[in-house]
Amino acid sequence: MTDRFRITLAQLNPTVGDLAGNAAKARKAWEDGKAVGADLVALPEMFITGYQVQDLIVKPAFIAAATAEIEALAKACADGPAMCIGGPSVGEDLKLHNSYFTLQDGKISAVVHKYFLPNFNVFDEVRHFSRDMMQGPVAINGVRIGMPICEDAWYPDVVEALEESGAEFILVPNGSPYFRDKFETRLNHMVSRVIESRLPLIYLNMVGGQDDQVFDGGSFVLNPGGAPAVQLPTFDEVISHVDLERTAQGWRAKQGDFTKHPEEMEQDYRVMVTALGDYMAKTGFRKALLGLSGGIDSAIVATIAVDALGADNVHCVMLPSEYTSQASLDDAKAVADALGCRYDTVPITEMRTAATNTLAPLFEGTQEGLTEENVQSRIRGLLLMALSNKFGEMLLTTGNKSEVAVGYATIYGDMAGGYNPIKDMYKTAVFEACRWRNENHRDWMKGPSGEVIPDRIITKPPSAELRDDQKDSDSLPDYPVLDGILEILVDQDGSIADCVAAGYDRADAKKIENLIYISEYKRFQSAPGARLSKRAFWLDRRYPLVNRWRDDS
Repeated sequence: MTDRFRITLAQLNPTVGDLAGNAAKARKAWEDGKAVGADLVALPEMFITGYQVQDLIVKPAFIAAATAEIEALAKACADGPAMCIGGPSVGEDLKLHNSYFTLQDGKISAVVHKYFLPNFNVFDEVRHFSRDMMQGPVAINGVRIGMPICEDAWYPDVVEALEESGAEFILVPNGSPYFRDKFETRLNHMVSRVIESRLPLIYLNMVGGQDDQVFDGGSFVLNPGGAPAVQLPTFDEVISHVDLERTAQGWRAKQGDFTKHPEEMEQDYRVMVTALGDYMAKTGFRKALLGLSGGIDSAIVATIAVDALGADNVHCVMLPSEYTSQASLDDAKAVADALGCRYDTVPITEMRTAATNTLAPLFEGTQEGLTEENVQSRIRGLLLMALSNKFGEMLLTTGNKSEVAVGYATIYGDMAGGYNPIKDMYKTAVFEACRWRNENHRDWMKGPSGEVIPDRIITKPPSAELRDDQKDSDSLPDYPVLDGILEILVDQDGSIADCVAAGYDRADAKKIENLIYISEYKRFQSAPGARLSKRAFWLDRRYPLVNRWRDDS
């Protein structure tokens, strides 16, 4: 009977659809584990395909290719430790499952299927997979290991069944994406499992960005009673070796790597940087482009882009009109200079005059207003998209969650672009993020340290500068009020009555509710962006484009 067991945890970043690349990462981790005498090398949930695959998983050719890649891994990794890796499989029931494969001695020696299929927030697994019967532990080198997959460990049933059927410790492979305070939620659930089962538990999560989601890692190991033995960093790819030893009380994990996790604002900022960097890299883009207006939103997006890609890969363009203030011109240049990225000025006055003259016969007799303002924004979108097409630079949009929520953006204008790093960050949080970035610098940031966003940008009244003396507050409540109402109506799915109970004006709440609903079609056509909350626009919140209902509470 063995008294020691070494498991190599591969907290790595897969790419959806890159089967060969993901397999190569898995094999490199296996080689690292082999070099230190590991008994098992473990990779996260659905690692061979990347996660989430959405409807790509319904293609039989894709499933067959993933299965072939796993079989090839088994043969290539025959003369060393066992490997556990997540992927799709067709079970004996001829249905598709989210599965966890054990590879040993040149073959697939065991397959465990996920039992609880999440069907909330960004998850739609009931659409893609079938559940199977609860399964027992898997034996590796004489040790019986329970392998509940991700959601299976959030409920007592599966771990309880594994403990009752002889599991000696628990390994939980995950594809768990970030939202604020998610780590504490995971930890609380896993502590419950180790208290109930009296078994050590190893929680292995993946890292990296996929579309709007970022998998934040933070893998950990708990001993019975909930005492932590290992805690891996958030967001970083890490290979860590965990040793367990048999005691009179059963298996116990020895103390190993332990990393303190950053505070919430740093995690949010890291998510935005990671999401953009991985979206660019995984779609094949190297350079980013954005319109730099001299305002706070484009300033923080430029900073995120430089931190993700490096200054040489970020191109900022100021597109002034006759309404652009000298202060905005100065502020935009100051940001670009502080970040060290390319900065160009492309005036739009001539094009706006041409558009105005062209439309004049049709607009005759009407009053100038929002339509003419939006023409300016659409001219900017046209020019930026031309630069994007010409030079292969991905255009970034810069609308914060407050603006995205109420449609305070021009479709086919400032909404044009391929990715929006701040799409799930309210305006009030953007101010905080700017101050935090000016005061903090980390090794993972490719941009410079120090004040990169001048304080005058943070403190001046926000304005779209599409007409004389325009301010956002002309048409919207002040941002602390707007964001407070949005938190209730969007993030909490609350009512008008809830807004009033919280101290907000009923008329303001009704106005904001209407703006949210009538802007749904804009969000449907908007660029993806980094998910920071449990109610980000896209998969977390799915509303009809046509909707006549309004809350009269």
